[in-house]
Amino acid sequence: MHELSISRAIVETASRHAGAGRVVSVRVAIGALRQVTPSSLHFYFEIVARGTACDGALLDTHLVPARMRCACGEVWKLEDVCFRCPRCGGAEVSVVSGEELCVESIEVEEERCTAPR
Repeated sequence: MHELSISRAIVETASRHAGAGRVVSVRVAIGALRQVTPSSLHFYFEIVARGTACDGALLDTHLVPARMRCACGEVWKLEDVCFRCPRCGGAEVSVVSGEELCVESIEVEEERCTAPR
């Protein structure tokens, strides 16, 4: 259910940066290690966006795979819940990617000039 609070933060961030414009789309990166369910995020985003600059906006999410790095220098995509290096078996590892949760971009509808030329 933390997707509700994440959706609120996304709407607030996009609305703040949109100024007086209407948000058309918001692109969000979600790391595989964040335990965020994209379908729930989309559901709550639609609800939270009502009556804001994001009302009717498309939420474009993409998953960032988890990648690890071992002290031996090996870098690999984490596919199993095993944090040992596939090359040396060591456990002195760090996360390279997969912890992201950020608004990467927003698309804002531009105001059209109606003044005569």
